[in-house]
Amino acid sequence: METLVGKHIRLRAIEPEDLEFLFNIENNELFWEVSHTQTPFSKYLLKQYVENCHLDIYEAKQLRLVIEEIETQKEIGLIDLFDFNPQHRRAGIGILIDQNHQQNGFASEALELLINYSFSILNLHQLFANIASDNHKSISLFTKHHFQEIGIKKDWLLSKGSFKDEILFQLINEK
Repeated sequence: METLVGKHIRLRAIEPEDLEFLFNIENNELFWEVSHTQTPFSKYLLKQYVENCHLDIYEAKQLRLVIEEIETQKEIGLIDLFDFNPQHRRAGIGILIDQNHQQNGFASEALELLINYSFSILNLHQLFANIASDNHKSISLFTKHHFQEIGIKKDWLLSKGSFKDEILFQLINEK
């Protein structure tokens, strides 16, 4: 699908061959705070997840895509639509890039592709993102793509024994 192909990356469906990549990402404690994870995932559980990834976004209410570098054909991250609500034409969006591939513009390109897909193919009216107030890289990424801060959830996230705020960002499709 050309909508999901950029200059350096493509967004694609999860394949059974992605199991090891998913296992490494989901069990990397550095990502647990942003993914709201507290326990490791087994390969068995992830295999079941992969087997059910074929469900339509209208049925599953979410869509997870692999971010693949075109040149190497290697998985470098994941991008998600979650809390998909077709009635109100909105979804949350989240992105994760493996540490070895950060700071190369891949997240920005992936976000641009998914925004375009969400508005032109899924016909969404709005996207939102929940970002911890100290996650400056994500705040910068989403504001670069015209997401606007619309609210702060005070003391929303417990991290390493203290609470921090979470900022709600929103992008409305004006077309």
